[in-house]
Amino acid sequence: VQLQASGGGLVQAGGSLRLSCAASGLPTRNYVMAWFRQAPGKDREFIARINWSGGLTDYADSVKGRFTISRDNAKNTGYLQMNSLKPEDTAVYSCAADPIWRPGAVYAMNHWGKGTQLTVSS
Repeated sequence: VQLQASGGGLVQAGGSLRLSCAASGLPTRNYVMAWFRQAPGKDREFIARINWSGGLTDYADSVKGRFTISRDNAKNTGYLQMNSLKPEDTAVYSCAADPIWRPGAVYAMNHWGKGTQLTVSS
């Protein structure tokens, strides 16, 4: 299983960026995709998740209204559109996948990918 996040970079506060997560080798096509981030010295933080059909999404309060998760199942790729970026959004962003949508258990993901760095300058 491979999950590769890309699209990070340096952006000014107030700007926008879209991250991508390319998935391959998953044992099922019906998987939940999620985004997490980890800033230096901080714990990993859940950002958003989306179910197979895209009809069910879940966001952390810290990004609600600014970030949008989506997916293109034909391309086995997930996306995280990030708008109104803040310096506190600076972190390594990674994606994860799991066959099951677990209510209240957002960190219980079976497959994790390497991250991409986002730096938001003030």
